Amino acid sequence: MTRIRLVLLTLLMAIAPPTVSRAEVRMGETVFSPVLGRALSYDIYLPPGSEGGTRAYPVLYLLHGGGTGQPSDWFTLAGIDQVLDRLIAQGRIRPLIAVAPDGRRPDDGPASYFLDDADGAARWQTAFLDDAMPGIEARHPVLPGRRAVMGISMGGFAALVYRLEHPDLFAGAAALSPALRTDEQLLALSPDDYADRFATLLGPDLEGVARLTDRWAAFRPAAMAASADAARLARIPSIHVQTGSDDSFFEGTARLHIALRDAGIRHRFRVIEGGHDWPAWQSMLEDALLHVDAVLSRGYGE
Repeated sequence: MTRIRLVLLTLLMAIAPPTVSRAEVRMGETVFSPVLGRALSYDIYLPPGSEGGTRAYPVLYLLHGGGTGQPSDWFTLAGIDQVLDRLIAQGRIRPLIAVAPDGRRPDDGPASYFLDDADGAARWQTAFLDDAMPGIEARHPVLPGRRAVMGISMGGFAALVYRLEHPDLFAGAAALSPALRTDEQLLALSPDDYADRFATLLGPDLEGVARLTDRWAAFRPAAMAASADAARLARIPSIHVQTGSDDSFFEGTARLHIALRDAGIRHRFRVIEGGHDWPAWQSMLEDALLHVDAVLSRGYGE
């Protein structure tokens, strides 16, 4: 009887499927930022087999939206880890590491836009580029120089700024419903809404045309396109911009598309039916991740 059991056990082990390494999502990791003088939190997606192995992976930085937005939204609301799992398993994209840094202020203050404050009090962009990115990439198996950035709403705006200002750091960008307001929309904000969204980016307590500062002018789509290295950005469509037909920032996003086109900056511009909400962003994820894979794997033929 014992011999029969051993034979059966051996047969079962022979036909059992191999152990499959699973992806891992870690929430609330931290990296210290000397620029901000405190730790920055981030959530991270690690592809199957990444921890403890010898392989290095490209990295995608995920910038969350404003208001109540936070890093975990990418996983709890967008379900990006599930989309990554599926696309990787299907062989439609290569495995990558995805990092969602926290762009919120510790005091729940005005939106950071992942950019430096106008008065330099909190230098978010500097902290991210000089502290967070190097610290995170030293801790995890990241392939040197192979990074992209994706953002939603406020984060989509920042993703565009990062790619246009730093084409040497980011191979590509995906901006989903980027918060590109027109001058008219900025002027129409109530004092409270302006304070929540722009008090630190542009300056506090500004009303009327005083809000149209030089810094605001630099963030207009035409100015962003004009100041970019158009020759370098003309080789491949490294920027993916997607918005909804009913998105409140549709007009500003359309102006960006026209400005990039007129500047000779190759990009992808997609419009879906939908608004400025999670159902729209969920439907955009697959197309955006296919774009990210293309720029990270040189799939556009560059």
